[in-house]
Amino acid sequence: MSNERSCDHTSEAESLACEMQNFAIEKRKGRGAVTSGLTHECGVFGAIGCGEWPTTLEISQIICWGLVALQHRGQESAGIVTSEGKCSKYFNIVKGMGLISNIFNDQAIKKLKGSIGIGHTRYSTSAASEEVNCQPFVVHTAHGALAVAHNGELVNCDSLRKMVLGRGVGLSTHSDSELITQALCLNPPEGELNGPDWPARIKHLMHLAPLSYSLVIMLKNKIYAVRDPYGNRPLCLGKILGQNEPLDGDCDDSREAEGWVVSSESCGFLSIGAQYVREVFPGEIIEMTRHGIRTIDIVERPDDKIQAFCIFEYVYFARSDSIFEGQMVYAVRMQCGRQLAIEHPVEADIVSSVPESGTAAAHGFSRQSGISFAEVLCKNRYVGRSFIQPSNRLRQLSIAKKFGALSGSVKGKRVILIDDSIVRGNTIGPIIKLLRNAGAIEVHIRVASPPLLYPCYMGINIPTREELIANKLQPDELARHVGANSLAYLSVEGLVKAVRSDIKSKSAHKVGHCTACLTGVYPGGEPHKDLDW
Repeated sequence: MSNERSCDHTSEAESLACEMQNFAIEKRKGRGAVTSGLTHECGVFGAIGCGEWPTTLEISQIICWGLVALQHRGQESAGIVTSEGKCSKYFNIVKGMGLISNIFNDQAIKKLKGSIGIGHTRYSTSAASEEVNCQPFVVHTAHGALAVAHNGELVNCDSLRKMVLGRGVGLSTHSDSELITQALCLNPPEGELNGPDWPARIKHLMHLAPLSYSLVIMLKNKIYAVRDPYGNRPLCLGKILGQNEPLDGDCDDSREAEGWVVSSESCGFLSIGAQYVREVFPGEIIEMTRHGIRTIDIVERPDDKIQAFCIFEYVYFARSDSIFEGQMVYAVRMQCGRQLAIEHPVEADIVSSVPESGTAAAHGFSRQSGISFAEVLCKNRYVGRSFIQPSNRLRQLSIAKKFGALSGSVKGKRVILIDDSIVRGNTIGPIIKLLRNAGAIEVHIRVASPPLLYPCYMGINIPTREELIANKLQPDELARHVGANSLAYLSVEGLVKAVRSDIKSKSAHKVGHCTACLTGVYPGGEPHKDLDW
């Protein structure tokens, strides 16, 4: 029998799961539907010049290049907001739908004058894909303009929305990010004596909404970089050095900074002449000015709660050259492949991958098993997203057209094919059929992550439980369903072991990962509509 976990079950745990799922469905109405895979989160970026302003750095161009490096995190819309540091009432703004290269042409970059700025690339997680939801959000307060870019999704957005509306503040969208922006305009409970106390306002917001977010908040002459107390979403710092300065090695405080950047990932730092410094700590509020950076405060999470960095950043979302927790994502994915080979060995002639995020794990599997690696699929990079098609035949063709099979590598071979994850299960079947048509005599699927069983409420658009194939079919049933000779997943324990194998700190308080989509255990407890922190 299949391992069916439907909403027809009447157990208390299942009823709670169904209630949570219905909450997620209602909250996320209006998004474009896709036939396979996970949709990415968002990417945030900020840059500021040091020393005298106007800075000699091309801030708008640096932000644009930084966003290009984060394009994998969102392809629906993007925006950049800059300030010349003179007027608190006016920011330069360019936002639009589509890819960064289509939005920020030479004319747009020229418009974005300034010595400080923030940017955002978006995939919608809590509001529809419309221009009104493009970030960064800009509001005009009694104390000047305020711009906010947000990666993540507020777990308790309903209670926060009620509070903001109850204060007489109007909201023009259903976006969590606008909600955050308006919440920052509210006075903190302790009041303010001499103008706005922005760190106090940020701390107040963090107490109201413990997760999930990484934020860059811009005023006319400073940026605040903020990460939620659980560290669920990534955020890191980079230091812009002189043109001839080496960027490798550890950050050297003795070398003068020409500017500072903050980003969801470090993958774009080298391309903009920035050296990786460190991650923003969970709960940390960092102030960035032309004089440098400093930690304003660190908001602690409850004593009984551990850190909850999203483990799927390693599995799927992040670019492979990014650094999290002191280790490169590519190295972690290789370690996942090694662990997968230990847990689920199989006799075969070659190991290969579904390009591209499965490739590092395939190399790890190959090295651990001693079976040589060979490419068997080539990817068509010019095929867009596979929107839902009217028939199963068209759906399969729309997926298969993304790949071509290298028959010379496949014919007469037993193939182990590594994929990073299986979500709905409608991508892998056409790929297996493609390999068999090219002459493969056996195809064994190995998945470098555990089965996805639960939705995410913290910034990843994981489908409903009914759509997740692992809730319907056991691995052997799924193998038969997709036409594989065998299929096996990496265990949750194996994934956690692989991710933590090279982390220097072994402190349970400093190291922790969110596995909610795999285990149903959510940091901060299960979210629901009336949750009030």
